[in-house]
Amino acid sequence: MQAAMSTFTALVLGAFATYVAAFVTGRVEGNFALMLMVATVITGLYWLAEKLVFLPQRRRDAERLAAAGQDRELALRQQGFQADASALVPAQEKLLRQPWWLDWTAGLFPVILVVFVLRSFMFEPFKIPSGSMIPTLRVGDLILVNKFHYGLRMPVFNNKLVANNDPQRGDVMVFRFPPQPSLDYIKRVVGVPGDEVAYLNKQLTVNGKPVPKKAMPDFFEKQGMTYVKQFAEVQNEHHYNTLNDDDRPAFIQNPSAFEYKQNCSYTVEGVVCKVPEGHYFMMGDNRDDSLDSRYWGFVPEANIVGKAFFVWMNFGDLGRIGSFE
Repeated sequence: MQAAMSTFTALVLGAFATYVAAFVTGRVEGNFALMLMVATVITGLYWLAEKLVFLPQRRRDAERLAAAGQDRELALRQQGFQADASALVPAQEKLLRQPWWLDWTAGLFPVILVVFVLRSFMFEPFKIPSGSMIPTLRVGDLILVNKFHYGLRMPVFNNKLVANNDPQRGDVMVFRFPPQPSLDYIKRVVGVPGDEVAYLNKQLTVNGKPVPKKAMPDFFEKQGMTYVKQFAEVQNEHHYNTLNDDDRPAFIQNPSAFEYKQNCSYTVEGVVCKVPEGHYFMMGDNRDDSLDSRYWGFVPEANIVGKAFFVWMNFGDLGRIGSFE
């Protein structure tokens, strides 16, 4: 039994390690939430088996060894010999010791379970991979996302279990990318269900009202070593800055064929969209360098992951640590 479980566990751990390595190196398109859930279930089964089967069995074996040792000691004393019981304790400890295949599964279950619960229902870390949210978020920012703010959702399947707040204009939201749901995107909510969102000549308008926009000092973009025009905007009490590149055209080039595209009208000035029920219109703060709802459409409510709210680390710039709007 022990040998069979050892071999089986080695195969399971080897397969899991191979998959994780392929996921990390980009050889396969994995799902981290699914991997974490599978790891929780597997280690949980080992943990239950340890508590209900393997640990009681080791204890019974140790008790039998102790009883056999006592019988031997009694028999030797009856024959006039002094018994040496010094080897009995180490032998019992060896029998009670958890084998490696349980140490690497059942032993890790409490840690994996805590990570799974925290990541699935409370907070999840993300790394900003691109400059679409500059100047609010920079490449390399490690951020925290509140998973409960928009409601409690089932891990992996993402269906809502408990309702909470609805996304509001101005929120920075993480969501599953509609054309490729295995990818997580981060943008700002600029339109909620029922809104008419217009982005014409680089002016954002919601329901016919221009979003307040104030010129700020130009922003120095380090990667391109250029200065870009910067503006302060306000939506739903969220104060944030956006960027506009005068050298980029206002019209949207090559928007994809997305669901509810008939709700949008494209011209040389930009785009006007009516946000359908149960969907949201997202834009990056780096307005001329952001692949967002203007190009690939609306974000369904079912794709919501959580609300981004805090930069907890940027190894290239520790001054980035802190909350943001």
